[in-house]
Amino acid sequence: MYVKLFVGNLAWSVDDATLESFFQAYGDVRSARVINDRETGRSRGFGFVEMEVADVAKVISQTNGQPINGREIRVNEAEDKGSRGPRSGGDRGDRGGFGGRRY
Repeated sequence: MYVKLFVGNLAWSVDDATLESFFQAYGDVRSARVINDRETGRSRGFGFVEMEVADVAKVISQTNGQPINGREIRVNEAEDKGSRGPRSGGDRGDRGGFGGRRY
């Protein structure tokens, strides 16, 4: 089964290779990416791992709370971008983004 995991509470020192190496013991890792701030390039403290696993619940239970570089990580199955609700300020209702005027 192919799964995408959200990994939070990462130490600033964790990079893509460290994340991939950690999860390799639990399945075939397709990609591991630590998310960085666009402006500073510094880690935002979370990332995503895409992998092939037999039992996603087992992988989550085995990895959640485990330390990487001194911090206990938090692991959940990632949500699709489309399944989230509107972001703050992103839902303009029927205003159409123009203060209620239709053009």
